[in-house]
Amino acid sequence: MDTSGDLRVSDAEREPVIQRLQDAYAEGRLDEDEFDMRVQLAITARTRRDLGAVTQDLVPAPARLVAWDGGSPTGGPPTGEDRMLAAAAHAVAVPTLFVGPLVLMLLSGKRSEYVRRQAAEAVNFQLTLLLVTIVTLGIGGVVYAVAWVLAAVAAVFALTGQTFRYPWILRLVK
Repeated sequence: MDTSGDLRVSDAEREPVIQRLQDAYAEGRLDEDEFDMRVQLAITARTRRDLGAVTQDLVPAPARLVAWDGGSPTGGPPTGEDRMLAAAAHAVAVPTLFVGPLVLMLLSGKRSEYVRRQAAEAVNFQLTLLLVTIVTLGIGGVVYAVAWVLAAVAAVFALTGQTFRYPWILRLVK
């Protein structure tokens, strides 16, 4: 008797389901009311069976959407080269602001989803800092000292193959 459907789900198990619902909504497979209802069902799901029922009638997600844990598009872990390029995307942002990570995202992001996501995160962080500096007429530039520390932390995360998300930023680039 298979009881795996009766196991309780965690937030980490809900996230890819909600992402799949967002993709299905963007693809036009769900209307707004049904999307809202299914997201609510996913958020309140208690068991794997409850969670599975939310996306049961949707086309399976492509492999690149399933790799939500930061792995390669095939679902495997990022390669050493991917980790180095992702770390470089965070580190090069210190002297170049958003330009360096943007170049890495456009060049290396085509072959590695992991590098693309980490470079996009660095671009978003730098754009947010730039906007804060402009809006505060330069006073926000003091925040750049904190940016160097966060960029170093993000680079270490990327080197270990983990996904890093900067807190409190505008995510303008996906």
